[in-house]
Amino acid sequence: MSPVHPGEQAVQRRAGEGGPGWGSPMFGAEIGPFADFLRHQRLVALSGADADGNLWCTVLTGDEGFVDSRDHRTIIIDALPPVGDPLRDAFTEPADFGMVALSPQTLRRVKVAGTAHRDGDRLVLRTEQVLGNCPKYLQLRTIVDEIPPPEAPRVTVGRTLTAPQQTIVRSADTFFIGTRAPGHGADANHRGGQPGFVTVLDERTITWPDYVGNSFFMSLGNMQLDARTGIVFLDWETGSTLQLSGTGRINWDPDRASRFPGARRMIELTVAQVVEIERASALRWQLHAYSRFNPPAPTDTAPEFGLWFEPEMISLDSELAERDLD
Repeated sequence: MSPVHPGEQAVQRRAGEGGPGWGSPMFGAEIGPFADFLRHQRLVALSGADADGNLWCTVLTGDEGFVDSRDHRTIIIDALPPVGDPLRDAFTEPADFGMVALSPQTLRRVKVAGTAHRDGDRLVLRTEQVLGNCPKYLQLRTIVDEIPPPEAPRVTVGRTLTAPQQTIVRSADTFFIGTRAPGHGADANHRGGQPGFVTVLDERTITWPDYVGNSFFMSLGNMQLDARTGIVFLDWETGSTLQLSGTGRINWDPDRASRFPGARRMIELTVAQVVEIERASALRWQLHAYSRFNPPAPTDTAPEFGLWFEPEMISLDSELAERDLD
């Protein structure tokens, strides 16, 4: 990866945040103290490109240890995307990947980027960038059941969002986003908020607010250089996934952002391809609390149940809560 990311720098200048050397250049390639965290994780989101260069993001889950480090720069994932997933065969040759390992039960996440290749029924990742992330906008969840996914899951493919798929998007409190830029590798990260923070403008366009973060702008920096973007919504209760691939853009219109409490700017995705996979993951999760950092969703976009469902709030350790590492 290049030591300077012009896309990140351009977004930082436009936003009036960050500065020279801020963002990707700050982080090294070694796994270091994150090795033990990765070893205990049961869920990761992985981004990459298909054979046609379209960006996708997928969710991989397994038992503790299904993600493990071989050495200071090699990670083994003992899993592949499910049958029908656009990234199932994406890494037959070494290719850029982005990954975020998420622990909803402890409100922690670690990001990794580099190159990946398939080795039988597992993925081998060579790291180029590893960094820890803050707990902002992470919803507290725990695993309550495991139901093995079918060998041949039901897969629905389209180019627009159906009415039921639009409902999935509108009611989501979490999704994962994947981006990539030539010479700068791929990135994967988490986005969260109250149900209704993602808006469906029409069957091919969705939008969401970009909240205050660490000002690295790794996802938006890639998007600035290459608009191809992939996101995935996970149904935490059924294990199903909804994957969207298309082009992303930053909407800097302050009037548009003003409708969303806490929004610094808006991000829009024009959908080109849609893949829905039933029961893609074996894990079933229970929601305990929304993040106390979540701004409220606009009343004209939030689902009724999302507006009025208020799980118990939690208090994070003050030092953890103050960290701002995206």
